[in-house]
Amino acid sequence: MQYNKEKQLRYDSAYLKMAQEWAKLSHCYRKRVGALIVKDRMIISDGYNGTPTGYDNCCEDDKGDTLWYVLHAEANALTKIAKSNHNADGATLYITLSPCKECSKLILQAGINRVVYINGYKDSSGLDFLTESGIELTQIENLDEQK
Repeated sequence: MQYNKEKQLRYDSAYLKMAQEWAKLSHCYRKRVGALIVKDRMIISDGYNGTPTGYDNCCEDDKGDTLWYVLHAEANALTKIAKSNHNADGATLYITLSPCKECSKLILQAGINRVVYINGYKDSSGLDFLTESGIELTQIENLDEQK
């Protein structure tokens, strides 16, 4: 059993590192977030936070506040699935920042059963909702320490 936990941790860490790379594609200045959705050891979708297609890439207003229409990384990844022939039933979401309460509803509705994240969002109500909904949560903060 220990071997399986160690192997899962290696996979989790690798996917989170990939999500960190994906976050670098974001044009947002305040926060860059990346997400991957993995099912059966296959990446079925990806996303990063940013503006909707056709909008200017600027994510913040003149005061530095995030514009209301900026999509979160997990929302972007989920909408990509909606346009594909994949579904997220039983999938794992890997994300660099834990989900907000709005995205948590989307995660549950999409059928994702596991969320692995690095940093906690300032408001934990999204994580609380996912826990109450029976979704497995795993936080891995120190990726560099994982082998």
